[in-house]
Amino acid sequence: MTEDATFEEGREAPLNLGAVDAEDLKIIATLTQDAIFTAADMSWKSRQRRFAILLNRFRWEDQGRTRHGAERVRALLVIDEVLGVASQGIDHRDKDLVLSLLSIDFEPGEDGAGDLLLTLAGDGALRLQVEALDITLKDVTRPYRAISGHTPEHPE
Repeated sequence: MTEDATFEEGREAPLNLGAVDAEDLKIIATLTQDAIFTAADMSWKSRQRRFAILLNRFRWEDQGRTRHGAERVRALLVIDEVLGVASQGIDHRDKDLVLSLLSIDFEPGEDGAGDLLLTLAGDGALRLQVEALDITLKDVTRPYRAISGHTPEHPE
């Protein structure tokens, strides 16, 4: 005899993921593709060697999209073991500047170190020199209906 699934079994939980290698990073990169944020949502704490962005990420993992529409969720992308940060094409004085994350790539160096490249729409980019890959992505709010009501092109 089979039993119907309960409501609790069908619920979608917030994401709380970590990445410590290139394979893990691919998952986080896919889940953050087309995330939007402002320049004010970025934080670089050099003493703690931590760089963080509060993202409005599209919920690519949402299987109920046809039922309730496209959703986004606020998520915290935290990169630890950061030795340096450089940016291109971003006016950090304009705190309301809206940025869109296209991709996250890792360029390995020696002994697990390397550069993390965050490519933004409109020729913007962030390059983070890291001692090792140590990244977390954690949803911090309930999902909300995407203002545009549309699903961005699906990540590859």
